[in-house]
Amino acid sequence: MAKHKTVLSTAFEFVICLALFSTTAATQSSKHSSHAARVQVGLDVLEAQKFAPLRGKHVGLITNHTGLDSQGRSTVDVLVHAAGVQLVALFSPEHGLAGREDEKLFSSKDPSTGLPVFSLYGDNRRPTDDMLVGIDALVFDVQDAGVRFYTYTTTMAYCMEAAAKHNITFFVLDRPNPIGGEIVEGPMLDPDKTAFTAYFPMPVRYGLTIGELAQLFNSENHIGANLHVIAMKNWHRNYFFDSTGIKWIPPSPNLRTTKGAVLYPGIEILQNAGVSVGRGTQTPFEEFGAPWLNGGDVASALNERHLPGVHFADRPFIPISGLYSGERCGGVGIRVTDRFTVRSMRIGLEIAALLQKLYPKQFDAAKLLLLVGNADTVQQLQSGVAPEKIVANWSADLAAFEQVRRKYFLYK
Repeated sequence: MAKHKTVLSTAFEFVICLALFSTTAATQSSKHSSHAARVQVGLDVLEAQKFAPLRGKHVGLITNHTGLDSQGRSTVDVLVHAAGVQLVALFSPEHGLAGREDEKLFSSKDPSTGLPVFSLYGDNRRPTDDMLVGIDALVFDVQDAGVRFYTYTTTMAYCMEAAAKHNITFFVLDRPNPIGGEIVEGPMLDPDKTAFTAYFPMPVRYGLTIGELAQLFNSENHIGANLHVIAMKNWHRNYFFDSTGIKWIPPSPNLRTTKGAVLYPGIEILQNAGVSVGRGTQTPFEEFGAPWLNGGDVASALNERHLPGVHFADRPFIPISGLYSGERCGGVGIRVTDRFTVRSMRIGLEIAALLQKLYPKQFDAAKLLLLVGNADTVQQLQSGVAPEKIVANWSADLAAFEQVRRKYFLYK
């Protein structure tokens, strides 16, 4: 009898534990990734409005392969067939209309519509006066990465400037920030380092949708465009891309996964300093390495730092393109265990500090400046300041930016 009591007691305890676990898991799921309905992007909302904001207008469309509605139809195809809308020209950002190119692009003609396709990643980075003849509305519909040095946001801003100059109404069809709208990290861009990869002084990870960012640029950089954002429905600030119900379309050739998108802000900064960030492999930004790097040693040292949300493992690789193409690289793979706690800029600094210590002749920390965009951060790193102290030194600037960005929130 005692034996039966023990078995029943154990079984009862197991059921209680299972119930508690399920409740906790459900709570975490609700907090982090549940969604009542699939997110409707700006294009879906525009369709539901029967294109009312664009009726009677001659439209120039800035888009690429990521411009799709919930049915998988391209923005080009949707607007070509929209009643009362006349689509007259297409504009393509870096990587081209199909999102496959990794080089300078030339203007061409779209074979399916016969419309001109003006490249904004070739001889011109901005729309010229001639490109805008006959256009009274510009529409921007491109999925971005939520990262300051991703060039699609600069292309948007340059087009907004051109629109303001020519009194052309500017519409942004909003899309999710793939790495969420809550987390802000990285140093502020130095005001004297604006460039095509750094349009405006803000942190590397700014936590705004492309539509919210357009509002910030328009006001804070005094562009003065006649701006209209077609907001999404059902998107919330705590959503990462895989919470949206939308199929992931790589916005550029190497940003292939949502995990890579989470790691991208901090890993990408390493390439200029002499480190492969996985371009030319199956998992860009989910690994890094170099022929002179010992992956086992680096992975072990990084794991000893106990960085939240990630685990490092020895993973040699041979890139088939990009830096060290065809060379065997000692590599480190990065496994994301909790994307909500990952702070990719901290990870990037930790890797940089370690490589500077272990491989001072091969790793050139000064070259981090191009994408980090903050001279003081790079100087501190070169001087041996601990990464956690460097991150702490960003706090005042990030707090000030937080007050600014909140003015442009379209979503809770």
